[in-house]
Amino acid sequence: MRLGILGETRAWRDDGAEVPLGGPARRALLALLLVRPGEVVPADRLAEEVDAGAAPSAHALQSQVSRLRAALGSAAVIERAGAGYRIVVAADDVDACRFERLAGEGRAALREGDAVRAVALLREALELWRGPALAEVAESETAQAAAVRLEESRLGALEDRFEGELRLGEHRAAVPELRELVGRHPLRERLAGLLMRALFAAGGQAEALVVFEETRRHLVEELGADPSAELVALHRELLNTGTSPSLAGPPAQLTSFVGRDEEVGEVADRLRVARLVTLIGPGGVGKTRLSVEVAGAVTDEVCFVELAALGDEAGPARAVLGALGLREHGLQMGDPTRTPVDRLIAALSDRVLLLILDNCEHVIEEAAALAARLLAACPRLRVLATSREPLGIIGEHLHQVRPLDDDAAARLFGDRAAAVRRGFTADPELVRRICAALDDLPLAIELAAARLRTLDLDDLAARLDDRLGVAARGSRTAHDRHRTLRSVVAWSWDLLSESEQRAARRFTVFAGGATAESALRVCGADGETLESLVDKSLLEVSRGRFRMLETIRAYAAERLGEAGERASARRAHARHVLDLVRAADPHLRRAEQLEWLPLLVAEHENVLAALRWAVETPDVAAALELLASAATYVWIRGASASAAPHAISLLAAIGDAFPAGLGEEYATCVLLAASDRATWRRHRATAESALAAAWPGDRPGRYPAALLLWMMRNASETDPRSAFALVSSQRDCPEPWARAVARYLSGFGALGERDMVAAERAFGAAVEGFRSLGDRWGTALTLDILAGLAGGRGDRARAIALTDEALALTGRLGALEDSADLLVNRGDHFAAADPAAARADYAEAADLARRAGSSTCLAAALRGLGDIALLEQDPPEAERLYTEALERSDPHWIKSLGNQVRTLVGLGRVAEARGDHATARARYREAAENAAVLGPSASDALRLLGLPPAVTEAVSRG
Repeated sequence: MRLGILGETRAWRDDGAEVPLGGPARRALLALLLVRPGEVVPADRLAEEVDAGAAPSAHALQSQVSRLRAALGSAAVIERAGAGYRIVVAADDVDACRFERLAGEGRAALREGDAVRAVALLREALELWRGPALAEVAESETAQAAAVRLEESRLGALEDRFEGELRLGEHRAAVPELRELVGRHPLRERLAGLLMRALFAAGGQAEALVVFEETRRHLVEELGADPSAELVALHRELLNTGTSPSLAGPPAQLTSFVGRDEEVGEVADRLRVARLVTLIGPGGVGKTRLSVEVAGAVTDEVCFVELAALGDEAGPARAVLGALGLREHGLQMGDPTRTPVDRLIAALSDRVLLLILDNCEHVIEEAAALAARLLAACPRLRVLATSREPLGIIGEHLHQVRPLDDDAAARLFGDRAAAVRRGFTADPELVRRICAALDDLPLAIELAAARLRTLDLDDLAARLDDRLGVAARGSRTAHDRHRTLRSVVAWSWDLLSESEQRAARRFTVFAGGATAESALRVCGADGETLESLVDKSLLEVSRGRFRMLETIRAYAAERLGEAGERASARRAHARHVLDLVRAADPHLRRAEQLEWLPLLVAEHENVLAALRWAVETPDVAAALELLASAATYVWIRGASASAAPHAISLLAAIGDAFPAGLGEEYATCVLLAASDRATWRRHRATAESALAAAWPGDRPGRYPAALLLWMMRNASETDPRSAFALVSSQRDCPEPWARAVARYLSGFGALGERDMVAAERAFGAAVEGFRSLGDRWGTALTLDILAGLAGGRGDRARAIALTDEALALTGRLGALEDSADLLVNRGDHFAAADPAAARADYAEAADLARRAGSSTCLAAALRGLGDIALLEQDPPEAERLYTEALERSDPHWIKSLGNQVRTLVGLGRVAEARGDHATARARYREAAENAAVLGPSASDALRLLGLPPAVTEAVSRG
């Protein structure tokens, strides 16, 4: 018989049939006996608690016991024992006992690391519950204590089960139930931690941090206690996860590496003593593959940069920024005084990294200049370059990559031949003769071996002899080997079918490779054709993208021109890229931005190649549409500087006479070209009229990002009121992202009027608008402002919570400088009450700023560390930090100006501390002059610094 008290009290025979127990009194009696099976329960307690509404009666109790015995039969014996009764039944036949055994075994399995067994046991245990335990005797003191113990065990088992499920990767499925449980048990920290982990693993980092804040608030309000150390540690871990951009690693290799193992070790050893090593040799000799293998042999971080795909005007510095996962510029609107090289130096100045620059011969002068600058400014950086000629800079160590020796060449041929013809065997002398005819060049050998799918070895040898006009040869110069390789490429090309040749030559319009979908569309080929080109070593596949070796690409590009297809292929490529960025654009302002941003990052060089063609052709309409559709991407990505030259060239060609119906595209083009001040001044008025016509306020335009960019670009102009009015007019626009932007902007209007209530209301509406769309960037931007307002009115906890949420969002976007900026702000909120926490935030912000190459954010972090040094009465250290912060400040950016004011005030306080009142007055006066630029609320901002009122007033008045 099975007996149950985890829900309504019930009994079942072994065949599953339920035993009729009778009325409530009998069920209550059985429940009380089953609280601890086998233990005696005093009769007077049973008599009192079986029927709480009646007077205790020994006779009535005895009557109920008799009836219960009859109902249960011999399967469960109720015995009289001394002054009470007990039930004799196997413990595992009672659901509560079975539950506790299974839950204990599940917890033990979890401790031993066996999550699969743990989850199975815990689920079996929890399935025994049918409702509240001991429901029939809820008012009984005996039952209440037991019910509380069982419910606590149930919650513990649930937590253990969730722990096991999270270890097994079942994150999304756990979230709804965890949410419901946390709602019912808001003070249970382990449940909150599990929900935070599940949300984070499912992509909801911001939501996870909100759970922490809500739990923290409940603990403070209801218990007067702070979260446990474990929950705080989890909170910190989630904040610090996901903020580092991923480096571009070497391309994945699908074939074995043959014949150069000693060479790998030699180059790796040389890199330990030399900071620049260049692998030189002819095309096809294996320089790139050797660099990939060296990358795997060193212990440093490695960043691999492919330079062959760069256009004539696209610099290697931007390619390196992209490979490092960094923006070309930070939060500024493309300050022309800050070059990509400056940003690289800031990012790499203290970083241990091996930078691989592949195919430098295409941009040899620019690559050499970049390597020289970086090596001079970044002492822990090492560079491994591949090139057909030396870079020619001081400190360069050359490593000549030569063709394979005879045995290695034969092994490579046999390895590649076996890949296309199972069980390949051949006369070693014939193989050596073929390899010698190919000058033992790895690429030539791979191209020839790939032909064994359709040719016999003898036939292959005969065709090569005919093509090359020579059998075995001795030592050859690099130039002769290049001729040999070209002949082999041409021979391999001639053996392609017409459809394969067409696909291969059209593939050359791609820059940086292509997905299968893109290649199929632009090349006009089918999947079988692409696979055949891979089989024949004309294409290779790495990380889901097709790419073509540069030697083959150069030859195929010549064939494209000869076929008269260059214009049509580039037009098809541009049209495909336009379709891609046009489809992506709305998703970049929605929750799907994390899915679409990496797709566009991978296609960045293709976007630039399409723009270059459209501007050079010129196809004005296509160029304008490409620039407008890509604007959101390049802004969030921080890559607008790479699009700016194309925008400037296009505007120079078309003037103010943009095509009808493309006014908004024209305005976006002007925005992207605005780093050139002359272009901006010439086109600003026309662009504003075009943008206003596209966004009248009662109907939406096509490119909402242009509104926010327009206001940010105009914020530093002498009179930004017309831009403010244009964007503010979108408050009731049907486009939700534009409405959020308008509300965001109106908050600044209220701030200017010192109406803090209206400002917070506007920013709150903006954050809800961005959040409802899933736009992490807009949400983080606005949360930062709200955190500042909360800090200004003294609500430090609210300010920190909002900043935490914003940090989670920028972390998901990989926006290092945004995260650094937010960490500084959080440090400012912590500074007065918790200097240690503030110092940690400032230090982390400084680290992120250095890795991001953001001198502006680094200046803010150094200013914060200076504040802490001053607070700890270390004026010399504070002065050093403030001085360095001032040197790194960007006078062209208004937010940097605010930090500059704080830094100058800090230097004034240092001077006061050492009794130098003249210097203090000079610093305060300089701070006042800078504060005046910030507008009428400068004194309010200064008051937030925590300065004595007299100092604040004096600085405000100048």
